[in-house]
Amino acid sequence: MALLPAMFLSLNLLFFLSQISHATDTISKSQPLLNGSTLVSKDGTFELGFFTPGSSTNSYVGIWFKNIPVRTVVWVANRDNPSKHKSNMLSLNKEGNLVLLSQNRSVVWSTNATTMVLNPVVQLLDNGNLVIRDEKDNSNSEDSFVWQSFDHPCDTLLQGMKLGWNLKTGLNRYLRAWKSWDDPSSGDFTSGVKLGVNPELVIWKGSVEYYRSGPWNGIFSSGVFGFSPNPLFDYKHVQNEDEVYVRYTLKNSSVISIIVLNQTLYLRQRITWIPHTRTWSVYQSLPQDSCDVYNVCGAYGSCVINASPVCACLEGFKPKSPQDWNQMDWTQGCVHSEPLSCGVKNRDGFRKIAGMKMPDTSHSWINQSMTLEDCRVKCLENCSCTAYANLDTSGGGSGCSIWFGDLVDLRVSESGQDLYVRMATSDTDAKNNKHSKKLVSLVSITVSLVLLVLLALSYIFMTRKKCKENGIWTKEKDDGGQENLELPFFDLATISNATNNFSIDNKLGEGGFGPVYKGTMLDGQEIAVKRLSRSSGQGSKEFKNEVILCAKLQHRNLVKVLGCCIEAEEKMLLYEYMPNRSLDSFIFDSERGKLLDWPMRFNILSAIARGLLYLHQDSRLRVIHRDLKASNILLDDNMNPKISDFGLAKMCGGDQVEGNTNRIVGTYGYMAPEYALDGLFSTKSDVFSFGVLLLETVTGKKNRAITCEENSDNLIGHAWRMWKKGIPEQVLDANIVDSSNISEVVRCIQIGLLCLQHHPEDRPNMTSVTVMLSSDSVLSLPKVPGFLIKNISIEAEQSCGRQESCSINDVTVSLLDAR
Repeated sequence: MALLPAMFLSLNLLFFLSQISHATDTISKSQPLLNGSTLVSKDGTFELGFFTPGSSTNSYVGIWFKNIPVRTVVWVANRDNPSKHKSNMLSLNKEGNLVLLSQNRSVVWSTNATTMVLNPVVQLLDNGNLVIRDEKDNSNSEDSFVWQSFDHPCDTLLQGMKLGWNLKTGLNRYLRAWKSWDDPSSGDFTSGVKLGVNPELVIWKGSVEYYRSGPWNGIFSSGVFGFSPNPLFDYKHVQNEDEVYVRYTLKNSSVISIIVLNQTLYLRQRITWIPHTRTWSVYQSLPQDSCDVYNVCGAYGSCVINASPVCACLEGFKPKSPQDWNQMDWTQGCVHSEPLSCGVKNRDGFRKIAGMKMPDTSHSWINQSMTLEDCRVKCLENCSCTAYANLDTSGGGSGCSIWFGDLVDLRVSESGQDLYVRMATSDTDAKNNKHSKKLVSLVSITVSLVLLVLLALSYIFMTRKKCKENGIWTKEKDDGGQENLELPFFDLATISNATNNFSIDNKLGEGGFGPVYKGTMLDGQEIAVKRLSRSSGQGSKEFKNEVILCAKLQHRNLVKVLGCCIEAEEKMLLYEYMPNRSLDSFIFDSERGKLLDWPMRFNILSAIARGLLYLHQDSRLRVIHRDLKASNILLDDNMNPKISDFGLAKMCGGDQVEGNTNRIVGTYGYMAPEYALDGLFSTKSDVFSFGVLLLETVTGKKNRAITCEENSDNLIGHAWRMWKKGIPEQVLDANIVDSSNISEVVRCIQIGLLCLQHHPEDRPNMTSVTVMLSSDSVLSLPKVPGFLIKNISIEAEQSCGRQESCSINDVTVSLLDAR
């Protein structure tokens, strides 16, 4: 056990000083940093000191923003060597290294610098960099530092910090996520620069590549939209014989913006501090979407996020395994439709594919001086060359990038560029034949145009006839125009045969607008058929609404609609069959609830949040669901959730986030107060419903105790009381106690209460909710929820006696005048 040098203070004096909290300018051999003291940067932006995260009992030395009330730790010295004691000291030893000493005088952590100076001093610079330098040298240049924390980042990239390699010393600066929100030790995910002839930013999960940015093209990386010119920061990419790194600088010195590598969901996030809301706002997240997952479509497969399915072979290629491809297994990728003819003169050529994220550069070659035509010739000379592109797209394009072997991790990207892929038949050959075929082409075009006009006239005639017969074939627009529904149509006989003539044995359940049946098509595909009740005067508008929406919405967490049937008096929708039925059949059942442990429930909640985020923000039209509840969350065979039943949903313009109605529809117990009382709906009313759904999933209880007795709690009120008492974990479902992470569950309850706040403006949007679920950031404290004591409904108030319990949570309301 190492003894303290004689210059260190005695233990009695240390204990006395440790009780006094004070700030210091530097750490030196004569002035150590004690537990309870802090080191503050000259401008007061950053602070270094001892801290204990969350529910942990471990002690760490870290750096955080001094003036941000939500403590945001940006660097931890001893992240993988926590101290169990509180009487710690940070000081310089006789070798000039910064050391963390425990109560028993053992070294917990050290900088291990090899260079020595005569008068070392430790200083926290204004940019958050902790440095050891000579006391007499105030240049603050990197060359003057004996050691700096910027060379040893944790999970946060600050402005001016380099992410990448010093090729002369072999130093690799990379980010590594915290293991959990209260455990800063090294997690599974790392992010840094992958070296090669054309380096890229990469995120690894363990040793497996999980995401890559695409190579730098002189302006930004071809796979990341956030590197393009923006008002927040400038991005710099440096590659020379000494260094390969990236870093950013903020354009406004008053703005606080950092990059953080998380452990789950959105791994790499740029977040910006918003002073007036006292919260962190997410500016950018990586991966951006499912197409960003490394090589999701296999070799020569391109990922298009708005397509369904998202993967498609490049033009001129076909699936290597058609059977697997049709089953959405794209791992084997694609192969050339026609084999290459390398060596046969003028047989191979190239097809230009625009807007592409450049392929993985592991097997590539670059030349900075070649023209694009030189690059083409160079690629043709090598039978292993499969594609080429400009190395630098700035200034009209220059340089040459060449790829060998299979092209992997391709996607259509906003920041993409032109990629020239080798084909068996040259585009140049097609151009040479153009003049000889000009006359034939003109004749073909003329004939085609005539046929198209005839077909269009026939289509219009048939469409209008169908509209007249069924009344709901089209949807109204603001300008009075019409738009065709974009769903396949099935005849009544086919559906009747599939459901065994709508046998009672095939009935799955019944919703507000009619029964749902299981069916099996002739090809063996299982379907669910939603049949609009003919006896009800309600539902035609809702059915029409659902058809229109389902034709436009495509997301992995929204139920997929296969088609519809409009024949005689019948109106039906065909869905993909979900074998595990709905979420409520699990969480509200004492036996089946045991099948859903806490990790499964947490994954379900996170997926539902992503689905809602798509509806509110990422779909072509902003969609407010208005009837989000446990029975409308369907589960596939892998227990993946899908939001269903869009009959009550409202479509808004891209900039519209709210509306009002005198026709209040939905399910009591899930309705936001401003909607139930005043008919005001918005994306925030969906957030309220999500908050109820979250609490129900955590507790296994329905939010249905609607009574006319004073001081009677529903689930929201019960959870709020337990929260105020500091014992929110007592609402936890007994079925998940053994499998739950208590801190994670409590965090989820807090998120739920934030979603349930009475005033819509106090509730987070779904972007913030997904971030809160996927990160370990500090949450704000919730205010009093809406419907705290009882769920308010006109019908309930009118029908309840003083002591009568009126549970109406499961009633779907079709029409109610707002007061």
